[in-house]
Amino acid sequence: MTEKVADHLLARLREWGVRHVFGCPGDGIGGLLAAWARAGDEPRFVRSRHEEMSAFEAVGYAKFSGRLGVCAAGSGPGAIHLLNGLYDAKLDHAPVVALVGQTHRSAMGGSYEQEVDLHSLFKDVASDYLETVTVPEQLPNVLDRAIRTAYARRSPTAVIIPADVQELHYSPPIQAFTMVPSSLDRSGWSAVPAASALERAADVLNAGDRVAILVGQGAAGARAEVEAIAELLGAGVAKALLGLDVLGDELPYVTGPIGALGTRPSYELMRDCDTLLTIGSNFPYTEFLPEFGTVRAVQIDLDPHMIGMRYPYEVNLVGDARETLLRLTPLLRPREDRDWQEEIVAEVRRWREVMRHRAELTADPINPEYVAHCLDPLLPGDAVLTCDSGSVAHWYARQLRMRGQMRGSLSGTLAAMGCGVPYAIGAKFARPDRPVVALVGDGAMQRNGMSELITAAGYRHAWDDPRLVIGVWNSHDPNQVTWETPALGGAAQLPPARQLPDVQYARFAESLGLTGIRVEKPEYVEQGWRDALNADGPAVVEFLTDPDVAPVPPHATWEQLEAAGDALAKGDGHRTGPARHGLRARVHEFLPHRGRKSEKKGASR
Repeated sequence: MTEKVADHLLARLREWGVRHVFGCPGDGIGGLLAAWARAGDEPRFVRSRHEEMSAFEAVGYAKFSGRLGVCAAGSGPGAIHLLNGLYDAKLDHAPVVALVGQTHRSAMGGSYEQEVDLHSLFKDVASDYLETVTVPEQLPNVLDRAIRTAYARRSPTAVIIPADVQELHYSPPIQAFTMVPSSLDRSGWSAVPAASALERAADVLNAGDRVAILVGQGAAGARAEVEAIAELLGAGVAKALLGLDVLGDELPYVTGPIGALGTRPSYELMRDCDTLLTIGSNFPYTEFLPEFGTVRAVQIDLDPHMIGMRYPYEVNLVGDARETLLRLTPLLRPREDRDWQEEIVAEVRRWREVMRHRAELTADPINPEYVAHCLDPLLPGDAVLTCDSGSVAHWYARQLRMRGQMRGSLSGTLAAMGCGVPYAIGAKFARPDRPVVALVGDGAMQRNGMSELITAAGYRHAWDDPRLVIGVWNSHDPNQVTWETPALGGAAQLPPARQLPDVQYARFAESLGLTGIRVEKPEYVEQGWRDALNADGPAVVEFLTDPDVAPVPPHATWEQLEAAGDALAKGDGHRTGPARHGLRARVHEFLPHRGRKSEKKGASR
């Protein structure tokens, strides 16, 4: 049988080691779908309910596998639907290739059905590489470059293939004018800074007395090296949200996440340090970094295009985190005075007591922090965690401690709502031998999580470890928005914007043949998680949580809490709970900090 363009495309993907393509059938990719049938579903076509979910699943797969994520969509609306997930890949630096259908070449420019200017549509999100295959000989070079670029730039790329081109007989490029050959090999490489730059960085770090380290996802391959340099410098280590699994939280000097979803110890670490070392992170919120001009700072990042843009760093080291640290560490002097690190360790210990107190505050019916607090000790050491956007991300960041081989991620930069469940499905295909737990709010679950439960049900037998647990915080309220808008702007929201329909998520899961568990009282929260983790397949465990528990940021002022209370009271006389619970949480945050340090710095709080 003569090989068609679509057949060769799938064969080329197999040669690149692509094992899964996340897609949704539609017009414009009929030739590809026929080729999949001829290829015996290799690479495996994982069908989602919506193209946006296909893109999110590809992102989740890329994040948790370390390999290329691939998604496919048809022409017109199918292609448009990919955008949200592809932007998530772009902003979180995940390597993803989108295979996109297009109308026949003969119809282009004729306002034909589902004809969309795909180059204009994708020119920003796939700016690193975007091309249309118009003749068979063009395919190898275009596909290979899209894959290499996605890996090298850690970004999404797109290959557009018109429907009629997919059906053409494939012929390879020849050694001739206007023909572009291609090859498959992609060797590993590591960038390292110049020796003189390393020496300047060492001078800065050696001069500091109170060193703070900030790590992001770019430090993921340098866990041992980050630990070594933290021990050497007597430093504390804060983590950007995308870098939560870079270091385990069992290390006593790890202060946890930084930012609005961060911890008080991380906030104080940045406030009180005199030297900052940032490794593999482009954390954008400068208000949580040391005050400009008060500290000396060094950054390590692989991307010369992004380095040095978040803070006035004195030395910018362009290089792979691990290779750079291996060369930097021998130039550093060990700290004999450990008072700074011991103070950090004490603050972390106090903060964990704060978290326990906050989780144990009474609520009606269940404190949402308590739900995450109960999950923490039950998580297997090899669990993979995905988290959606919204208030649930606060509980994920503060109440769950990374340890062992645990992995975790979320839409860290785009903060896209509805990524939690498709991320988890992508994670299951990336790590089929490990348990996956998704943390999702009811707003995100209603947006698209419920439809992707159908996908989970369809592939439940594809994974060696059947455990896929989806925890739903059911508060009937978009809690993050309810707190955030009045706290920052002082304006109450229109009541319909603060209300979500009551949906029986556990019953919906049961209707699909999955395990469904509904927890309505705090005394059953722990058992609910246990039952879900012990299920023999995908399980949805739904917790009825109190919408009046506010996700209070570590730097929240009394004025912001009062503004939230005033605005909510004006908008709804019965909804003063977020301010009330926020004040109670704030009181608990202060009480464990009594002592020498809190007395000395109380005025600044």
